[in-house]
Amino acid sequence: MRRYRKFHRYFGLALAIFLLISALTGLLLGWKKDANWIQPPTQKGISKDLAEWKSLDELAKIGQTALVAYSPEQKGNKIGKMDVRPSKGVVKVVFKKGNWEVQIDGTSGEVKSIDKRYSDWIESLHDGSIISDTFKLISMNLLGIGLTILSLTGFWLWYGPKLIRAMKRRNIKI
Repeated sequence: MRRYRKFHRYFGLALAIFLLISALTGLLLGWKKDANWIQPPTQKGISKDLAEWKSLDELAKIGQTALVAYSPEQKGNKIGKMDVRPSKGVVKVVFKKGNWEVQIDGTSGEVKSIDKRYSDWIESLHDGSIISDTFKLISMNLLGIGLTILSLTGFWLWYGPKLIRAMKRRNIKI
């Protein structure tokens, strides 16, 4: 039992910083749709029918132009991704630098919102990809295996003494 306690304690301490970062960022990600400072609320467009929408190329150009008009120092900021939301009638143009997001009505091309979007940065911190994809793979596997080991040793530290006491009461040799 003493070896399990010592192992459990030091293994838990070694994983604590990763668990804390993962837990706190996971908590923030759980709130991203409800906290506008994490991710701007999704606006609504005119039509959900993609046949009525402007082309993605046109919407991308509208997004870039709108961002530069809003913040001229963003000139040259490349598009990181475009999040197409047919059910809302909008396209979210997300830029690589500065966490910028421009929401555009897919049908009219009207800019619905320009705001900062921190959810992608929080997610990359949460899963370790902020450092590299290799780090993400290694750290997430270590966290998963580590939590499993801590759960098993924690269970044994709780159940083991109960089992030993029960065996002693029944005069079973240990």
